[in-house]
Amino acid sequence: QAQLVESGGGLVQPGGSLRLSCVASGFTFRSYDMKWYRQAPGKERELVAAIPSPGGRTTYADSVKGRFFISRDNVKNTVYLQMNSLKPEDTAVYYCNADRRAVGATDYWGQGTQVTVSS
Repeated sequence: QAQLVESGGGLVQPGGSLRLSCVASGFTFRSYDMKWYRQAPGKERELVAAIPSPGGRTTYADSVKGRFFISRDNVKNTVYLQMNSLKPEDTAVYYCNADRRAVGATDYWGQGTQVTVSS
């Protein structure tokens, strides 16, 4: 029943911007830390950005600091990733993750959305 659905990916030119969205359903969204990960072909999955439950201080990978911004709307059950000044090395499948951070709790993952940065 729990579900995370990403959207907003696509093809963008270097230096451009894109906003990803992830809509949650089937669980208490506000109780979960939310994170964005990305994975390029042949590479390890990496944590890009995180925002705690129910909101507050955000954290970012060094490679995206100052360019990417994570936010959440607990009324809309949605987490966003605003991506600015995009570079070709940002090309990857981006996944959202819901982390309960409790004993015996289960994390939830979205299906991913492709972001391609190319001229």
